[in-house]
Amino acid sequence: MPDYLFVYGTLRHHALRRPAGERYYQLLQQHASLVGKGRLKGKLYLVDYYPGAVPGDDPAWQVSGEVYQLPQTAPLLTELDAYEQCGPGFASPTEYLRLKQPVTLQNGDIIMAWTYVYNQPTDGLQQILSGDFLRHFQN
Repeated sequence: MPDYLFVYGTLRHHALRRPAGERYYQLLQQHASLVGKGRLKGKLYLVDYYPGAVPGDDPAWQVSGEVYQLPQTAPLLTELDAYEQCGPGFASPTEYLRLKQPVTLQNGDIIMAWTYVYNQPTDGLQQILSGDFLRHFQN
């Protein structure tokens, strides 16, 4: 069973990333295969220059992103964990947790995909109502 990764923020599009994220975007492009667009049930917030997704049960709220298949999961995910500053070596509670979440593909299939879930209070954060980080910056 292959592993999948759902990305919804700075790893989606090189034009929005800061130079520090470029290396991780390139790693993702080199070591994973794009499956296509996907949606996660939940809300999306603007944390800073980057977003945070909080999964939920309400189908009215969807987070848009892309799904990648990860052929060699452990090394790539370890690198991405460092970018997201979560996992071993980072003080708890971390800003994000990497958790498997149900993600709906364009064809309607639901897969379980690793997702960096925002792990802090959302009080005072702006919700991105469209659920799409890229579209937020086009408006």
